[in-house]
Parts: sequence; structure tokens; C-alpha cells
Amino acid sequence: MGQAATQPSTNWHLKENAREHHTSKFSSEELIVRRGQAFTITFNGTERPEQNLVFIAETGPKPSKATKTLATFDISSTASKEGWSAVLQSSSSNSVSISISSPHNAVIGRYRLSVQSGSSSPASLGTFVLLFNPWSSGDDVFMPSKAECEEYVLEEFGIIFAGNKNHISGFGWNFGQFQGDILNICLAIMDRSLYYRQDPVTDVSHRHDPRYLGRVLSAMVNGNDDQGVVLGNWSGKYEGGKNPSSWTGSGEILQSWKKSGFRPVKYGQCWVFAAVLTTVLRCLGIPTRTITNFSSAHDADGNLRVDEFYDAEGNHLERGSDSVWNFHVWNESWFTRNDLGPSYSGWQVLDATPQEQSGGIYQCGPASRYAIKEGEVDLDYDSTFVFAEVNADCMYWNYDSTTGKKTLIYSKSTEIGASISTKAVGRDDRVDVTSDYKYEEGSAKERDIFKKARKKLGLEDKFDPTAPKLEEIEQKPDISGKFKVASSLEVGKDLNLLLVLENLQSDAKTVNVNMTAWSTLYTRRRVNQLWKDSISVTLAPKEEKQFPIKIKYPEYQQQLTTDKTIQVTALCHVEDGMQVLVKRNITLDNPDIDVQVLGEAKVNKEVEVEVAFTNPIDTEVKDCVLQVEGSDLLQGILELRLPPLKASEKSSTKFKLIPSEAGPKHLLVNFSCDKFADIKTFKMLNVIN
Repeated sequence: MGQAATQPSTNWHLKENAREHHTSKFSSEELIVRRGQAFTITFNGTERPEQNLVFIAETGPKPSKATKTLATFDISSTASKEGWSAVLQSSSSNSVSISISSPHNAVIGRYRLSVQSGSSSPASLGTFVLLFNPWSSGDDVFMPSKAECEEYVLEEFGIIFAGNKNHISGFGWNFGQFQGDILNICLAIMDRSLYYRQDPVTDVSHRHDPRYLGRVLSAMVNGNDDQGVVLGNWSGKYEGGKNPSSWTGSGEILQSWKKSGFRPVKYGQCWVFAAVLTTVLRCLGIPTRTITNFSSAHDADGNLRVDEFYDAEGNHLERGSDSVWNFHVWNESWFTRNDLGPSYSGWQVLDATPQEQSGGIYQCGPASRYAIKEGEVDLDYDSTFVFAEVNADCMYWNYDSTTGKKTLIYSKSTEIGASISTKAVGRDDRVDVTSDYKYEEGSAKERDIFKKARKKLGLEDKFDPTAPKLEEIEQKPDISGKFKVASSLEVGKDLNLLLVLENLQSDAKTVNVNMTAWSTLYTRRRVNQLWKDSISVTLAPKEEKQFPIKIKYPEYQQQLTTDKTIQVTALCHVEDGMQVLVKRNITLDNPDIDVQVLGEAKVNKEVEVEVAFTNPIDTEVKDCVLQVEGSDLLQGILELRLPPLKASEKSSTKFKLIPSEAGPKHLLVNFSCDKFADIKTFKMLNVIN
């Protein structure tokens, strides 16, 4: 053994390396670089530096060459395409500059770097973090479009779409993947997974693979099996935690998880899981976006059919474990599928919402979006479940609880998977991606794919004794019906609807109609009955009649859930004919809040913002709270408590921001009071230098 070298001091060239590696947005004193790309460091303290220097880069608990978690490399004349390499840039008597390159498929995570000179023992140069590199053509996550890299890796603001397929709304979200301690928290998430706990060495060695990490992180973002990040709650009661609709960004959630000693944060629903997973994957360098599917099926028994049951009164029954949600939010991440072949590469579906177990754990994906569209439901991972979410058939049954008999009312193959939506690249607009998930509804091609999927699952020949004969399904009803909305749908206003019934036959029909309205969660789970009524009508041949329905605000105000959703149904019993079920899911809008920026937004200069809200109802609202956040505009979250507001009174609140970076920045505003939960809006500020 030679003598121990003196500890070298390292200059990591943080600014220059970060600029080259698209990591400038991280606020870190540690070098953060992307794999498959060179970075430069300078160090001193080695005698005759360029002589036989050997570098050691290692990560994980038991680094080894076999698991590709340890690399030793000496100085070479050119960068290696295959492994790690070091190229001498310049040297003087006491310092040396080296350009270090990692392979395109290097394990990501925090590395320890040391150098050995001659026979002395290795001297530590410090640590750096290595991330995925969507800008590099050799990387599995390579994304050819620069604008898409900007959006899906570097953009900290997102819009998540919600509501229902007749009425789509969007709200802003602050992903905040570059803020504060988020990168360290993301690295901690990986080290707390079940996979890591069972076998840390193997787990770390798989961290070169976005497919593996996507699946692990889809499990870790929910708290179900592994003390993951967020605990789901769909009860409508959120004591002991935060109402899922009150969050405005991932930062607060991830910080709370860490602060609590890694206990799941209460509470989340699908968009919270998807938003947090977006933050984690973008932070690590995997291009990711949120996707909203409207009328999303949860097919619990894997038969690509969703059964819904109604009683004679027209009440929706909680029978069976299938369900249809007004909307469901999941993720798409961009990477190659070496396991499936090139046509299955590109966008992959991941879902961190705990719905069904996969491999014994609440995790879902990655399912190739191309495989879903083509009905390849036998391919890894969870493609049957995702296929059903966008393309299951709906069967509506009448269930008699006294006899246990169920009768099919009708089936519909075009109900599920509508207006699949995501945020546009570089714009605050909605883009419809439904045609990327399935062929056009009602087309022969779409039905062929559905049959192909059933065949792959061995469902096509199964005899189901309760299944009606095809001719019964094809039997045409005598009347048709629909609910029309007759006024604006706003919390605080009366709800005006029309039930439109039309006689399709050329003889008169008598119809007994049982109508109900329930407040529901966005998962369509019924919470409170708001209203019921029944009418008996006679329709002349080919006649259409309209029946007005009014549900007054005081009747529904106490009963509404924070999802602001109502389901109205009318079960029509036609004398001597088939039953007809008419239903509509309604999402009410919150009243507006107005955000004005008073003056020019400049880096490091104070700018004032005004938020105004007018109480639209004729009673006082109290417990008013304003919550504001925005990356590069505010540190953390600003929370302001406001005085009560009398009927029709307008409140105006002013506060100051100091933007820290130029460019388009989004301010997210959330106003709550005792009568209106979580009125959200966002405002884009163009910050100048």
C-alpha cells in the first residue's frame, strides 16, 4: 500500500454542467447530470495528476461490476460508447480537469465518485446524482421533440381535466419537481419500496430501466402495501387529513410524507396519485403526463363488461364490484419497450391509484398504449385492466331484491372511455387523445378489436346462464328518453332539468316513470338522496313530451359532496313493453374567482396580485381561506384567512410575490369557505428579467 493521498478538493462546475444537462432548474449544491452525456470536473491534490489515474463510480448498498453499480475506469483518449470513461481536458502542476461520461443505460441514482492515483488508496471526490436523459438518442426515454422534452420533463405546471364527459373542466397543478428537497425525496421513495426492502442489490441494479422504475413507483405513490406516499380515501369523509380536492401541488404532499417519518399522507384520489407520480417521474427524467379518461370503467372481474344494477324505483344499487367513474386520471410515460418490440414503444400507461392488485401489490402498468388500442390484452403489464377502463361494454340490469332476479334493461358498447384528455404541449389547452386508445366508437374496427380482446382472454365462448339471448338485446324499446340541462349548472343556483320522452311507435303508450336524484362522488358512489318523484304519462303516437324538474339550492346544498356531482335517473316502465333507463351525471361548477396581476412581473421585484370573489348566494359564507402557490413565484404555500362575506358581498384580497426566474409562470389559487369547497383557478404571469 502506498501512502494515503491528501483529500482532493473538487470543482463540480455546477452551472456549466447543469446548463448542458438540462438540470439548471434544480436548486442543489450537488452535481445533477443525465446519463449518456459527458460532464466536466476539476480537482487538485493528486501528485503528477495525469499519471495512471483510476476513477471509481459506485451506487447502491453493495456496489459490484456484475450488477453494473460499480465502474472503474482510467483516462482514455476518447469517450466510450459502452461503459464509463474519463477524458483528460487539461492539467497543471496541481490540478486536473476531466470529462466523465456514463453509459446510456447506466443505473440512475446518487453516485459516489473517487479517484486513485498510482498505488495510493482511493480518495473521495464527492457525490453526484445521475438521471435519465430524454435528450440523448441512446437512452430508453429518448424523446425526439425538444418541445415535448420541455413540457414532459421540465414543465412544473400542469392542467388536470375533470368533470364529466358532457362537461369537462380543468384545474391547475404545481408539479414542482425542481423545488427544494423534492429530488432527495424521490430518491428516498425508491429506497423505501418493497422491491428494495426484499433485495436492495437487485433492485438498484434494475434502476437503469424506466419500465421497472415506472412499475415500482406506481406502487410507491399509493400507501397501500408499502407505507407509500399518499393514502386514498373515497368515502366523502376526510377527517384526520386533507380533502383530496384541496391540494394544489405535489410539493406539499411529498414534503409532508418525509416530515412525518414516511407515513402516507392523508388523503388522495386519482388525480392526486397521478399528479404526484408525474412529479416523481419528471424529476428523475422520465417524460410523463397526466391523462383523464371520462366515463372510466373499473372492471373488477376482468370480463371486459361493467354491470350496473337498478331497483324498480330507478335507484342505482351498489351491487357487484364493477363501477364507472365520471372520470379517472392516470399517467403516460414515454420509453421504449425492449421486452415487447419496437411497435409497442412510446407512451406507456402507469396508474398509481390503488384499484386492483397486480402481482399481489397495488401497482398498475406500464401498459403499452399501442397494445391497448390493438386489443393486445395479453401483454405486460395490466393491459386487460386498462383496456376495460377505456372500452368495456356496459350492461344495465333491473334487480329485484325480494326474488334476487335480474333482468337486462339494455347494454351499451359506446358508453365507456370518452374525451380522453391531456394538456397541450406549450399551451394551457386540452388535447383529445381518445383515438390513440381506441378506434372510433361504433365502427366495425372497434368492435373487431373488442372481440379480439375477449378472445385473448378466453371469454368468447363462455356460456353465461344470466346472459340474455342476442335477440332480446336487439329488441328495440318503444320509447326513448334523455335529460336536458335547462339552466347553468352552478353551485348556489337551482338545478333546472328537462326529462324528454319520445314515443317511437305508431300507437299510444302509457309510461310510469320513477325519478331520483342523488349527490354522488366522482366515482358515482351515491351519498345522499336529494329528490324523488314519479309521474304517469300517456304519449300519443310519435309524440315527444318534456317534463321540467327543479331541484332548489337549499334542497341540495347540505347534501352535495365536494365533488359537486349529482346523478339523476328515470326508470320508465312502459305498459306491455321494455323498461327504459334514462340517466345523467351532472357536475356543478363553482362560482368564479378573479385574479389580477397589478403591474409588471420582473425577476427579484415585488409585484402585487389581487384576488376577488363575490358571494353568489343569499346567506353569509364563513371560514374563508385563500391558498396560493406557484413554482418560481412563491416559496411554499401562502395561506390567508379572510373575514366572512355577507350575501352578494365582494371580497378583495391583495398579496405580494417576488418572482425568482424569468419565463411563463403559473400562479395557482384555491378559495374555500363553508358553502363552497376548493374554488380553483390559475393565472399565467410572463416574468421578465
